[in-house]
Amino acid sequence: MGTAERRETSGDGTAAREVTRQQAAAATGAAGRRADGGPARETAEVRAAYRPLWVEEPAKRRRLPDPVRTAAVRAVLIIAVTLIQATVAVLCTLAGSWLAFPMVISSVVSTIAATWAVLDVWVTRQVWNQRHGVVSTPSSTARALRRERRQARRAERAAERERARIHRRGGAGQLSHP
Repeated sequence: MGTAERRETSGDGTAAREVTRQQAAAATGAAGRRADGGPARETAEVRAAYRPLWVEEPAKRRRLPDPVRTAAVRAVLIIAVTLIQATVAVLCTLAGSWLAFPMVISSVVSTIAATWAVLDVWVTRQVWNQRHGVVSTPSSTARALRRERRQARRAERAAERERARIHRRGGAGQLSHP
């Protein structure tokens, strides 16, 4: 971008475009105003011609928890290294290199490690769900049971408070004593 150019943004912050001084001066007056006295803005035609590179959409799935994401990244890296080792082992075997045997052995060991890493992702995810609970939906039977137990506990506490209140009064206010 030279000295005779500047970058202008469209008011919504989506992108910038380059404008030369001559174009800016023609669109705005000498004092930074349009001929009709309004502030310098892009015309509707220029804005309509601009098309953004991408449109952001909301995520369809929730983000993985940190321990699960860490295990998944570790597994992907180990699998990538395993595939590279397997490729090098094949190429060394075809070339008849002395490095073929050590690469085959390391590929086998790396395959075992990759399998272990994938299992680690699965186990970490299961442990996370077990410790932090799964998302409960309103139709969940577990939620209904918890609601019933909560209501029973509240009713029991209210009855206990009522008994304690009556006991403190010495039975006053009752029609008959048990």
